Amino acid sequence: MKEYLRAALSAVFFVFLAVNCLAENNIQIKGSDTMVNIGQAWAEEFNKLHPDVNISITGGGSGTGIAALISGTCDIAESSRIMADKEIKQAESRGVEPVQKIVALDGLAVVVNPGNPVKNLTIGQLRDIFMGNIDNWRAVGGKNIPIVILSREVNSGTHIFFKEHVLRNGNAKGPEEFSPSALLMPSSQAIADEVANNENAIGYYGMGYISPGQKTIAVGKSKTGPFVEPTIESVTTDTYPISRPLYMCTNGKPKGAIKDFLDFVLSREGQDIVRKLDFVPIK
Repeated sequence: MKEYLRAALSAVFFVFLAVNCLAENNIQIKGSDTMVNIGQAWAEEFNKLHPDVNISITGGGSGTGIAALISGTCDIAESSRIMADKEIKQAESRGVEPVQKIVALDGLAVVVNPGNPVKNLTIGQLRDIFMGNIDNWRAVGGKNIPIVILSREVNSGTHIFFKEHVLRNGNAKGPEEFSPSALLMPSSQAIADEVANNENAIGYYGMGYISPGQKTIAVGKSKTGPFVEPTIESVTTDTYPISRPLYMCTNGKPKGAIKDFLDFVLSREGQDIVRKLDFVPIK
């Protein structure tokens, strides 16, 4: 009987070890739609070096990723904004210690349809357009057609960053809001697709989504310029007015496979992937 119990306990122990090992080799990443493509590219290259590690990546917005980190349903939250104080307090109340690491830089591209003759806009003009104060392209040198405003959804870090740095001119607690007529799109790709097919539309997204189907607008801080397009150089030199860092957030200091993955992201090879996908490396 003792031998039977010993064998049973031994079997349970090895099952526990196997499950624990499997959990350690599974990394759940959730969050920013801006970072989904680059996250997948990092994961694919990392898996060539560590084929035993399974990495799952889903989007849904920065807020979704941060909420998942707080609730313990992901290992890494990808975020295109820094965590809010209330999110940090909520995390700490649940025993989660958020650690935020900048892994890349990005410029928010303002895009229109290639058939739109407008090339340059000031921050002030963008503010008036996205708040609905300017509702016809003729007012900014374009055709006599109404402006269709496209924005990311409110849970998106891109939405929050654009609102705080363009509509609110850097004042995170300002009263300015997007026009009620703005169409809230579920992803950056949805904005890209709509702009490509709608001559009236204007939208914004991370540089990694720029394609021939949209035309980027050069942005200036004033009417006298300079007007700057979002490029790796203009973001690196901080001459493009709508630039931002991109984060990966973990619960506490990363360990094991999570640390190995983040080390890879910040390595020369990982930062080369950043550049290849039209984001801006931090190194």
